[in-house]
Amino acid sequence: MSSTYPGTVNLPFSRRGIAFRLFATCWLVYVLHFATNTVREAYLALAIGDHFSFRVDEYAYLHPDLFEKPGYGWHIGNNPSASMLAAIPYAAAHPITDAIVKQVQQKRAKAGATEPPSYDSPWPLQRKFYREAWRRGLDIKFGLAAFVMQSFCMAPISALGVVVMFLLLCRVFRSDNIALWLSLLYAFGTPVFFRTGFVNQNMMLGHFAFMGFVTMWNPGGNERWSTATRFFLGGLAGGAALLFDYSGVVLLLGLFFYGVAKRASVASWPDVLRHCGWYVLGTLGPVFLLWLYQWRSFGHPFYPGQNWMPPVEWIERGYQGYGWPQIELLLALAFDHRFGLFVSSPLLLLAILCPWVQRDSRRLPTLELTTMLGLCVALWAFFSGSNYTRLQFNTGIRYLAPALPFLFVPAVVVLARLPRMLIYFVAVLSVTESWCLAMVREVERDLGVLDPILRVFLGGFQLPVFTTISRLSGQYGDFFPDGVSPLALFVLTAFVLYGIWSPRFARKQLSVQSTLTPRKRAVA
Repeated sequence: MSSTYPGTVNLPFSRRGIAFRLFATCWLVYVLHFATNTVREAYLALAIGDHFSFRVDEYAYLHPDLFEKPGYGWHIGNNPSASMLAAIPYAAAHPITDAIVKQVQQKRAKAGATEPPSYDSPWPLQRKFYREAWRRGLDIKFGLAAFVMQSFCMAPISALGVVVMFLLLCRVFRSDNIALWLSLLYAFGTPVFFRTGFVNQNMMLGHFAFMGFVTMWNPGGNERWSTATRFFLGGLAGGAALLFDYSGVVLLLGLFFYGVAKRASVASWPDVLRHCGWYVLGTLGPVFLLWLYQWRSFGHPFYPGQNWMPPVEWIERGYQGYGWPQIELLLALAFDHRFGLFVSSPLLLLAILCPWVQRDSRRLPTLELTTMLGLCVALWAFFSGSNYTRLQFNTGIRYLAPALPFLFVPAVVVLARLPRMLIYFVAVLSVTESWCLAMVREVERDLGVLDPILRVFLGGFQLPVFTTISRLSGQYGDFFPDGVSPLALFVLTAFVLYGIWSPRFARKQLSVQSTLTPRKRAVA
C-alpha cells in the first residue's frame, strides 16, 4: 500500500490529535443533521429518565410498537439497551427540559389554546401523532428529548465508532492520512450518516460489536491489555449486542468463534478454553440485565418482548413473524430500491472482491477478513427470516445497519486499488447519496433512495429539524412559508471545522510547546 492517498495533505497532528479532531467533526455534523423522530426507543428512555421505570403507560397508543400486558402495564417490544443509554443524557438534562416544557404549557394556557395547530406533513399518521402529543402536552418534551438523546448519546457513539475505524485503518494502510480520509468516507459516505439522525439500536449494535471485534483482534499488537482482558471486553461487546437486539446473537456467537479460532492458532486448547471462559464472563452482565428487564416487564426472564405483543401484520409466519430464510427477503435486503444495503451504499459492493485483491496479509489477515465477511453473511441470512423486513419500506436501511463497519473495511481495501479518478468518483457518489439521505429522511414517492436525492437537487439543501419547524403552521411555520434554508448553519459549521483542522492553529500550538522548558511543558 502506498503511504499517501490521492489528494491527501500531511497535517501537523499526532495520531491522537487526528482522532480527537475526527471525533469532534463527526459529532458536530451528526448533531447538525439530527431528526425529531420520536422512535420507540425514546419512550422507554423517557420512562427510565423520568421515573426509573420500564413502564411506558403515559405514552399508551402513541406508537404502534407500544403494547399492554395485563398486570404489567405498557412496554416497548424491543430490547432495552439503546433506551438505557439514551436515558443517561436525558436524565442529566431533565431539569432543563422540564422547565422549558412547563413554560410553554403556561404560555399556551394563558393564550387559551385548546386545540393543536395544524401540522403540514404529507403523512396522515404523523399528523395524527402530533395532534395527540400536543393535546397531552408532550410535543415540546418529545422534541427536546429527541435532541438530547441524539446529540449526547447516538451522535457520540457513532463518532466514537468512526474513531475506532480510523485507528484500525491506520494499521491496515500504514498511513494516518489514508486512514483519515477513508474514515471520513465511512462517517459521511455510508448509511452511518443517515442512521445517526436519531437513537437507533441497529446502528449502536454494529458500533459496539465492531469495537469488540477490533479489541479482540488487536491489530496494533498493543500489550497494554492482556489477551484475557481483550476476550472479556469482546464478550462484553457481544453481550451488549444481544442487549440491543436479539439479532445480536449472531454477533455474540460470531465473536466467540472468532476468538476460538484466533487463540487456537497460537496456543494450546487448555489456554483456548480459559480465554473462552473470559469471553463468557464478559457476556454475563448484559445478558443478565436483559433477563432482568424481561422479568420485570413481562413476568418471564427468557421470553423476548415480541412474545407478548399483540398480533400485527406478518406475525402469523413462523414464531412471532420469524421463520426460515427466504430468497425473496435475501434479495430485498441487498437490492430493494427503498432499503437495500447495496442500493443505500453501492460502495460496499466492493467488499465482495476483497478476497481476490492483493493485500498485505500481515495488516489484514485472512482470519479477520473471513470473520468480517462471515458476520455480514450471517446477519443477512438471519434477517431474511424476519418477515418484518417487509415493513421496512418507509424507514430506509435498518436491519443490516450492524453490518456497515464490517463491510466497510474490505470494501476500502478494494477501493484503494482502483485508479485515482475512479476513487474520486466513488467517494463523491457515496457522500452525495448519504448526505441526501441524511437531509431528507422521508420518502414521499415510490422512488426509494432516489427520492431524497431528487428533492435535494431540485429543492435545495435541507435539514430534518428545519423541515419539522416549517410544518408547524400557527407556531413557527408562518415565518417560513417557503421553508427554512440551512445554508447559514452550513457556513457556520464550515468555519468551526476549519478552526478544528487548521494547520496554522496546530503549528502555533507546536511553536508554543517548543519554547517551553521541560518543567513548564509538563505543567502546561
